[in-house]
Amino acid sequence: MDVTKSIFQGLAESIEYEKGDKTKGNRHVVEIADLPHFHGGQIKEIRTMKKLSQAAFARALGVATKTVEAWEADKNIPSGPVQRILSMINQDQEILEKSKILMVK
Repeated sequence: MDVTKSIFQGLAESIEYEKGDKTKGNRHVVEIADLPHFHGGQIKEIRTMKKLSQAAFARALGVATKTVEAWEADKNIPSGPVQRILSMINQDQEILEKSKILMVK
């Protein structure tokens, strides 16, 4: 089947699905976890658990050292993507190594 026919077939199936024919097309339900909220002391705990200086932790996260300092002092709160990364590090202490972000020699 060429690309044009495939697109038109997909559109036709989508229309039929919306009209109520649930046998047409595929439906996937995706749930997304709530955004975590890490603050100063928790961020410092994650960093010290990894045995990283503020500068090294900042570099691993792609932010400035002053940013990590501000988070840990509760002067600023990390943005959503950093909150997700902190959650991932908190859940899997080896994720930075597995992702080749942190190489321990």
